[in-house]
Amino acid sequence: MRTGAFLYPWDVVGDPEAPGRLAGLGIQQVTLASAYHSTRALTPRHPRHRIVTARHSAVLYPPDPARWAGRALRPYRQDWTAGPDPFGTAARALADAGLEVHSWVVLAHNSRLGAEHPAAVVRNAYGDPYPWVPCIARPEVRDYLVELAAEAAVRPGARGAELESCGWYGLAHPHAHDKTAGVPLSGAAQYLMSVCFCPVCAAGYTELGVPAGELQSAVVRALEPLWTADGAGPGDRAGEWAAVEALLGAERAGVLRTWRDRAARTLQRAAVRAVRDAAADGFRVLLHADPATHRCGANAGVDPADVPAHADGVVLPCTGGAAARAEVLGPFAALRAGAAAGATVAANFTVVSGLGGSPGTLAADAAHAASLGANELRLYHAGLASDRDLAAVGDALREIRDNSGQRTGY
Repeated sequence: MRTGAFLYPWDVVGDPEAPGRLAGLGIQQVTLASAYHSTRALTPRHPRHRIVTARHSAVLYPPDPARWAGRALRPYRQDWTAGPDPFGTAARALADAGLEVHSWVVLAHNSRLGAEHPAAVVRNAYGDPYPWVPCIARPEVRDYLVELAAEAAVRPGARGAELESCGWYGLAHPHAHDKTAGVPLSGAAQYLMSVCFCPVCAAGYTELGVPAGELQSAVVRALEPLWTADGAGPGDRAGEWAAVEALLGAERAGVLRTWRDRAARTLQRAAVRAVRDAAADGFRVLLHADPATHRCGANAGVDPADVPAHADGVVLPCTGGAAARAEVLGPFAALRAGAAAGATVAANFTVVSGLGGSPGTLAADAAHAASLGANELRLYHAGLASDRDLAAVGDALREIRDNSGQRTGY
């Protein structure tokens, strides 16, 4: 089973041992960040630093001034990793170690852009802006994201790309000194708190037959009892949507879903097409995805039946129990059959124990994912993992190779 690991350029730049250490794990691919959101990251093995603070969303390569001339929305450059092109420097070092490099592009998640362009962000039913969430229904946002996808994906040395947050982002967002967990929200409440009522979205709802003011009031009414109830975290996908319909009524929920699904599908198709147009033949384009179109976040909701029409496959969140894994992988079974045969269904496992991962069970979890149709693995995240976690990953990948001729699905 082909295996790739996620990595930041700063995990490699300045550490000549990093490429060989990664190759020694037994992986074949590195998915290397080229456009990424703000973060504070541990670098436990780097010879020069232990903490990297990426203060804002940025590209990790030199953006083309001609591409962005005259545009209000444009990517930000970084200054926390040495050199003019950290992605390029890291990509060359990884390729020299025999690793195939794919670009990792984060799209609709950008707090600095939202802070500097407040008209471009999602506004919830209460009118609160979400600076970290560009509204993908807005034409200027979609145009920016499509251009960013093409430039950040097709970097020298990259042989494919994975597009994260290529769809709706929402309320859930790790934020500095976060204080939003006082009322646990159900999956339906998370969705309703993520719905956008900016002028563009409001006009879209009205055009679909429900006045935006009526819909906004309905969302607020539906949410009010949830603030005093003992809520729950996100549940199963079908149950979440059934709860939204129960709270709003089928017609109003249908208008929301129609508008938001249309916006996500338009962005996804346009972004993938832009990458293909900029890339050479054979360049793979995958979406970080969730099989429920109403889901928001890094793994944005997609229509599994629509994926083969434009992308080469998906990367799916598979950390957790067997039932949750089956719920995510099951709807993509068709990607392995018929006209879509050969599409990538990559099971993404967190292998950092401190982030909730279980590297010690990776071999068994990968076998289960393979039985459900996964044909590749992704490991999050080789740069953040401890030495003990990486050793467990290496052991698991050796076990997978040893069993490759004995177990169906490997």
